[in-house]
Order: sequence, then C-alpha cells, then structure tokens
Amino acid sequence: MAQTQDNLVAKLDQIAEILGILNETHRGREWLLEQLKKHKISIKTHGNSYDILKECPEDFTYQMLRSLRGEDIEGFEDIKTLTKTFHWFFIDIVAASNPKIPTKNQVKKIIVLNELISRTETFQKRIPESVVILPTGDGMAIGFSDSPEKPIRLSMELHSGINRYNKSQKGDDILLVRIGIDMGPVYVIKDLNNMDNVWGPGIILTRRVMDLAGDMNIFASARIADEVRKLSDEYKKIVHPIGDYSIKHGEELQIFNIYGEGFGNKIAPKIKKVKKLSLDESLKSSNNFKFEKVEMLLDVLDVKTMLTRHTWIWTLLNISKEAKNQIFYSVDGDTPKEFADMNVNISDDRGRQIEIMSLNVNKPYHKEFFAKISPVEPKKLKTLKLRYDWEEPEKNFLFRVPSDCKEMTYMLTVPKEYEPQIKILKVDLETGLKIHATPSPTIKRFDDKTIISWTKNGLKAFDAYQIFW
Repeated sequence: MAQTQDNLVAKLDQIAEILGILNETHRGREWLLEQLKKHKISIKTHGNSYDILKECPEDFTYQMLRSLRGEDIEGFEDIKTLTKTFHWFFIDIVAASNPKIPTKNQVKKIIVLNELISRTETFQKRIPESVVILPTGDGMAIGFSDSPEKPIRLSMELHSGINRYNKSQKGDDILLVRIGIDMGPVYVIKDLNNMDNVWGPGIILTRRVMDLAGDMNIFASARIADEVRKLSDEYKKIVHPIGDYSIKHGEELQIFNIYGEGFGNKIAPKIKKVKKLSLDESLKSSNNFKFEKVEMLLDVLDVKTMLTRHTWIWTLLNISKEAKNQIFYSVDGDTPKEFADMNVNISDDRGRQIEIMSLNVNKPYHKEFFAKISPVEPKKLKTLKLRYDWEEPEKNFLFRVPSDCKEMTYMLTVPKEYEPQIKILKVDLETGLKIHATPSPTIKRFDDKTIISWTKNGLKAFDAYQIFW
C-alpha cells in the first residue's frame, strides 16, 4: 500500500512537470490527445489535460516526461527531422498582466514593443531563412541560427529605442522589459494550424533565463556568454558574471548580466541564488594546495584614484590524495566595488580562460569566488593567473597566505610622477600586532615609472603582510 501511495505521488509530480512544460511550449489538450492516439492509449479523454494525464498508465507519463525534457525524444515521438540550434532572444513586458493597469494600456505596450523591435538594425537586416519568430502574447522569442552576437545586438539596440520612447512617458505608461539570452537545439514541428513551430531545450531554458531577470535586465546563460566573450574586448566589458541561480526541477544556471552605456541594468534581482559553500568549505578547498610560488603584481594605472591592476600568479602543488578541479579566491579593496566592474580574468599557464564557478560573496569591499580548473592530480603543479582592477586610495595592500608558500614576490609599479612611501609590515590578524618585515624591498627608478619589489621565502599558512606605498 505504501509503495502504491509513493507511486501515486511520483506520478502526480510527473504530471505537474509535464503540464508546466506543455504550457511553456504552447501545447494543450489537443496535442495530448494526438499523442494518445499515436501510441494507441485507450483511456477516458473527458476533462482537461490534468484529468487525461491522471488516467494514463504510469509508464506512458514517465516516457512522455523524458521526451519533453529532451532525454528520450526518439523513444516517444516519431521525429523525422534533426534538431536545429538557434541563439535565442526571449523578451516580455514587466507587469504586463498587472490587473491595476487598464487592458488598453497593456495592449499599447505590446504594440510599441513590436514596433521598436521591428525598427532595430539587427531585426531589419535579418536573414529570414535563419530566423524563427514566436509571439508569446506580451513578448516574443526570436531565434538566430547564424550568429551568437545577434541576440545581444538586438537587446542593445532595442534598449536604446525603449529609452528614447520612455522619455515621453510617465507612470504606468513607461515600458519596462526583461530579456533572456541563451543558445540550444529545438525541433521544428507543425502546430494545429499547420504552421512551423519549435520546441526543445533551447527555447525552454532561454525562457527560464529570462524569468530570473528584473526590470530592464538582459540576462544570458554561460553557454552563450562564454562564446561571445571570446569574440572581442567589447563583449568582455559588457557581459558580467553574477553567479549561479536555481531554476525549475533543481537545475542550476550560471548567469551573466549584460549592461553598458545606454542598455541593460547593473542591478540584478536578489532571488534564487544558489547557496554557496561555507567559509569552512572554502578554507578546506584552499588547503588542498601548497604554494610553490606566489607573485603579487600591482600596477597603478591612475594616481588620482589609485586605480590599480592586480595580477596574482600562483604556482600550486596538489597535496591532497585526489585530483582537484577548483580553486578559491578572496580579494579586498578600499572602495565599494561591484564584482562585474572589476574586469576579473583568470587564465592558466597556457593562456586558456578559466570559468568562475560561483560568486560566493559580493560585498562592497570584499569578494569571494571559486574558479573551475582542469583537474590537478596529486603531487602535480598548476599555474594560475588572476587579474582584476580595484581603486586603492588608502595606498596599501593586505595579503593573507591561504597555505604554506615556498616563495612570495611582491612587485608594485607606479608612474614616475608618484613618489611611493614604501613600508612592509607582518601582521598578526588575531592580535593586530604589526612588525616591520624582512628583508627590505628594492626600489628601481626608470624614466617613466618606479618599480618596488620584495621577495619572502618560507611563508606559513595564514601569514599576513601589509604593504604600504
């Protein structure tokens, strides 16, 4: 009896997920009846989709769910065409269904949105054979098969048009949208009107990316963001990682926020963030490695703001008993800073870009994050380079060594017009006691810059040094 009850609960969960996917893909009762007929399932077909699914055999609903998830399509539907991969732009109007806003005003916003999209350069110059357009009531999905850049370009151009339009609007008449961008495969299928429609994980996941966005956000998944960030420095400056988010059915997506001058919104909703590792787990991750060598390179780019480019080069030795594929970073600065504005870049010794797995802490003066690296086997070395920009008006830098370190080198480069006041102190973080560190730093002056360098051997885990300039 208990097993029967468990089976019933499992089936109801499956039905709920099936109905959710059918709603997202604009399928209804007629499509469901067609599947029953195709698979020769003889049941009562009175009532709505939920009633019909309750009557279906358990193995049929299970197989249908796997098919709708994209896990076993060939075993369920007779698909005679291959999937097509599109780069998706999914948009809807914020609060379009708000009952307090008159229906006429809502319809006006839909008309305005359609008109503004049609005026963008990306839309006007589209290749019809390479584009899929799906109206969704208060928005639309547009798929481009020819370029991953087009959803981003369309978003930027559309936001420019919306900003111009909103200058003449007030209150509830202001048009606010949210945009999701992703890439993925879909099947092209015929709908009840014998028109081409699409269905598949590509468009479903793009909708879920959009659902995470807030007013005037342009969100993108890591799949498409990683691809476009490799194309140009322009994209690296406007496509910002903001962390992992949970979506339906326990899945997680790494999300990027796209914004810049005249488009996007830097502020992201603080919802559905994935719970991050605790500090104890973070320290445990750091303790998997010893430092063969640490190089801390600081290059002052602007003496007025003390904008400083930090470059950390770590040569790590895996001292654990198993391969490790992640590294933990903790950084601090003197001024409030958004992580997205720090131009964070991580690479390995071959210059390959390394993915940020999760942004654990994004406080104004403190950041913590994990990076995903290629597996490092026990007793093997790995060299990593972290680079980021942060203003340092207090003119000092504090570094705590996460693990034992054979050699640490610190090098500061400042423009010739700035006269540094160098002081290096060893800091006891528990008592606050500070003493002058040995050996003394070296100073070299050149025509255009001054370079201060300092090397220390035999550092222990959690040793801390503060360098003033």
